Amino acid sequence: MSRNLVGVLGTVIVAIYAIGSGRMVATDAEWYRSLPRLAWQPPSSVFGIIWPYNFAMLVIATWLVASRLSNTNQVVWLVSLALSVIAALSWARLFFQSHSLLAAGFALVLATIFTIPLLVLAFRASPVLGIAFLPYQLWLAVATSLAFGYAASAVKQL
Repeated sequence: MSRNLVGVLGTVIVAIYAIGSGRMVATDAEWYRSLPRLAWQPPSSVFGIIWPYNFAMLVIATWLVASRLSNTNQVVWLVSLALSVIAALSWARLFFQSHSLLAAGFALVLATIFTIPLLVLAFRASPVLGIAFLPYQLWLAVATSLAFGYAASAVKQL
């Protein structure tokens, strides 16, 4: 597989992720603000910093994986990235549009699991890249815990 093709495909997947999540998250901001704030929820300003970082890091990581790792690793990267993005976009739809909080939590569990091969490959491509990838993996874990926290909070309110 051409390294440029891998880089372009990965970049397109990340662009779909950024645009898709941005559109879905913006669909019902009033509903989101009405949810009880969870004790471990990061301040709103963190969201504005972490997401541009995550998207940029995913694009950079894609190009480094494309330039440094084998064809097999590149395919694993693209498949894992695509599956992770599908799961993350499913979370956004389930959470912000359907308000299916528990299902949204499980979608983020899948996104987090599908991201583990990305983390491993990032470390293979470069230890520095692997370290740079850690905030994304941690962010998914925090987001997953928040999704389940919101689901539990909703059940308590019933």
